[in-house]
Amino acid sequence: MYKACIFDLDGTLTDTLESLTYSVNETLKELKLKKITQEQCRSFVGNGARCLIERALVAGGDLEKSQMEPAMEIYGRIFGENCTYHVTPCEGVPEMLYKLKEQGVKLAVLSNKPHCQAVKVVHAIYGEKLFDWVQGQKDEIPRKPDPAGVFYVAKKLGVDYKECLYVGDSEVDVVTGKNAGVKTIAVTWGFRTKEELMIAGAQYMIDKAEKLQEYL
Repeated sequence: MYKACIFDLDGTLTDTLESLTYSVNETLKELKLKKITQEQCRSFVGNGARCLIERALVAGGDLEKSQMEPAMEIYGRIFGENCTYHVTPCEGVPEMLYKLKEQGVKLAVLSNKPHCQAVKVVHAIYGEKLFDWVQGQKDEIPRKPDPAGVFYVAKKLGVDYKECLYVGDSEVDVVTGKNAGVKTIAVTWGFRTKEELMIAGAQYMIDKAEKLQEYL
């Protein structure tokens, strides 16, 4: 049995699409650029805030990304205030997490979302005691798909990284797990389709949270 589960956040544990789309569009509005759709935002997320804003600027009309730095400042302010806007837990996930906790499995989050916002979302939706460690994006830890975050979180949990199961919803997560050399479960209820996950190289996929138990 695996001793720990490391989860991606957006699209895996929580449905954050509305909060992300809202914050991006408020940013574009201040820059007098056109809005993006939720589906565009869905395809833009996964590689961190900077990549999200780069893609949003281009989609909004700033093809040269000339407003990148002011956009990041604006987005940081707006998203900091609205990162829990209409955020909900993904279906079946809370029950699955509590079962794992009861079995003694250590739980952690590894997200490309800025660290402060990642912690804020996790605590708002799941409380402060369910997860043993929450790690968002910080400058000193390379963002996914670099495996450094997996190794860092495993160390914080006090387990060997090979004793960790990694769970995520995007091609970034699939590659992260592969790079880290850990068994990776791709969930199909998140920001990417089953087909996209298969193309990314996902070997194991689940469509319901309760099925994660089968891998433990």
